Amino acid sequence: MSVFAKASAKRGARGIWTGVALAGAAALLLSACTSGGGSTTAPTDEPADTGDALPIESGPRDLTLKVGQLAPQSGSLAVLGPPQIAAAKLAVDDINNADLGIQIELVLRDEGDTSIDVATGSVTDLLSQGVSAISGAAASAQTRNIYEQVTSAGVVLMSPSNTGLDLSTIDDNDLYWRTAPSDLLQGEVLGNLIAEDGNSTLGIIFQNDAYGTGFADTTKKAFESAGGEVVAESSYNTGDTNFTTQISDVTAQSPDAIAIISFDQAKIIIPELVGGGFPGDKIYLTDGNRLDYSDVFAPGLIKGAKATTPGLDLETLGDFTDRLLEVDPSLTDFTYAAESYDNIVLFALAAYAANDTSGTKIAEYLRQISGSSGDGEKVTDFQQGAALLEKGEQIDYDGLSGPITFDENGDPTGATIGVYEYQDDNTSTRIN
Repeated sequence: MSVFAKASAKRGARGIWTGVALAGAAALLLSACTSGGGSTTAPTDEPADTGDALPIESGPRDLTLKVGQLAPQSGSLAVLGPPQIAAAKLAVDDINNADLGIQIELVLRDEGDTSIDVATGSVTDLLSQGVSAISGAAASAQTRNIYEQVTSAGVVLMSPSNTGLDLSTIDDNDLYWRTAPSDLLQGEVLGNLIAEDGNSTLGIIFQNDAYGTGFADTTKKAFESAGGEVVAESSYNTGDTNFTTQISDVTAQSPDAIAIISFDQAKIIIPELVGGGFPGDKIYLTDGNRLDYSDVFAPGLIKGAKATTPGLDLETLGDFTDRLLEVDPSLTDFTYAAESYDNIVLFALAAYAANDTSGTKIAEYLRQISGSSGDGEKVTDFQQGAALLEKGEQIDYDGLSGPITFDENGDPTGATIGVYEYQDDNTSTRIN
């Protein structure tokens, strides 16, 4: 059930919704999911009308761009850090080795999680070093904490993995972007998947923050629209380590299936849930907790459990994963690595197009080089794009994470949501 869907939404001044195009796109995504697998493109609103394209100056460049990366190296999301960091390093190497007139310096800092405020200090440090762009934060909650600090400094911020619904509408001076789709799309796929698997009732355990509540609500709406009933919902707070109450609340209603919307708290929740008699193959997970559990769970504990995660499958990405392993041989998961790679390339191409490395100028050209203006030659890597920009030509960058094509909110207008199933060794394999 790998589904490619397009979506866009309009935002007025100061982040006020002026349309509901995303809801329509989600409905199209649902019908695409129920059509029986395969990759489906769901038509919806056209890309944002950006007016006349900004000019591209021809001629060689001599640019140096300092980019920060805010990725989790500690805390409950630390599992997402290594692939994002490796991908950013690989992108920097590719750009610098191309020797086409722009060199990038990458500065890495830890974002931690919301239980301890590491991110604010990391951002302060990055800004003091004069970065023009920051790739991150990984967590939507962390972006909510730091985006004003970043954008008020005139620095462009782009997350490879933020999926929070509300981030489409923040007042960001057009300096916040993301290459991951919002939870509206993934929640639709998850809710519909659970219903398609023959489950009539559903319980949901979720983290009590904007990520968890928004994702849970979207999943519930999709599941109930498909004819199911959510019979129990129970939340926990960031930093909690005991989930007995939540498990009891949900299992007391005897649901056919349980969706867990969490991060690494699932390492505690799942064994207790299955140990209490709930079948492991009736558990559904998300991008935040689709982890490798082979070293922490007994063999077969969640065989048959399923999960959803945005992004293309590894076969589509070709030798990208092999190249990532050369950067970091310890990698076992590649979630949001493609998006992280694309962030760095997009920064570089936008700076190249503007012939300017300031954050505001990079932001001015991001939509254009992603293809939102409706013209430009398709390119799939930095080298192709920079060669055309040097000639003064327009480009449309389609990256490792997909077509991207930013809308007026800085959100990608397309997304691929993959479905994964857990095997005997408690690792997941993409099935659609």
